[in-house]
Amino acid sequence: MNGSGAASPDRLLDLFHGVRLTPTQRRIAHCLVRHAGAAAYLSAAEVAELAGVSQPSVTRFAMALGHDGYPALRRRLRELTVTGSAGPAAGNALQRAVHAERDNLDRLAAQLADARRVAEVGKLLAASRPLPVLGLRAAAPLAAYFAYFAAKVHPDVRVLDDGGSMLVDRLDQAVAAGATAMLAFVLPRYPRETLDALREARDAGLTVVAITDSPVSPATEHAEVVLPAAVGTDLVFDLHTAPMTLAMVVLQAICDAAPAETQNRLEAFESSAARRQLFLG
Repeated sequence: MNGSGAASPDRLLDLFHGVRLTPTQRRIAHCLVRHAGAAAYLSAAEVAELAGVSQPSVTRFAMALGHDGYPALRRRLRELTVTGSAGPAAGNALQRAVHAERDNLDRLAAQLADARRVAEVGKLLAASRPLPVLGLRAAAPLAAYFAYFAAKVHPDVRVLDDGGSMLVDRLDQAVAAGATAMLAFVLPRYPRETLDALREARDAGLTVVAITDSPVSPATEHAEVVLPAAVGTDLVFDLHTAPMTLAMVVLQAICDAAPAETQNRLEAFESSAARRQLFLG
């Protein structure tokens, strides 16, 4: 939770905006974002241990951000803590969690002010026949939710929600059938098998689009296109309100990329549903 005396993840992300980071540096940035509440008080050695990198890598990371070393970066983080501190949010813990999700949606809405990037993603995914959709462990329900609706407007959506060697087989089959892109949901705690699957997909020639929680998440090492949507962390288990919303935004972009085909497929489905009396309303 972020409260008084903690630098917010958004303020930390502003430090990295526009800076070209190496994969190791992105791992450090992601570690600081995930530990935003304590980031200003961690030593270089502690950051290195949390991120799983060497201490010199932390120093080089600080220098990449324009500081002469990690102590200078930590001073900057403490400045953000002071200027960004605020009183406790109104309401009880449950209300604050819901308010935080509203803030996540507000940030997502701001990201979508320029809709051209999502429109390009829609064209890319609409053109992939079949369209593999990856989501493992906590991300599996989002992949299934997206695919349920996407199947009504796309002729061949393939959900990849089981790990192991069979996952690579299914990726290979999708590529052999003509797939050119893959949509992946990559959410904390970032299963190793998900990142392995992204690597396999890229090696197979697929363009990977990742919906993930942060622009410095581990998915950025393997995806050509990263669409961030923050995950709520104020309850025992994560809230995925913003990633689910972004998934539907991407699906809208797929529909907009081929409006005539979308309309024909939707009309065909409605006709079939009416004939089979699938719905009561």
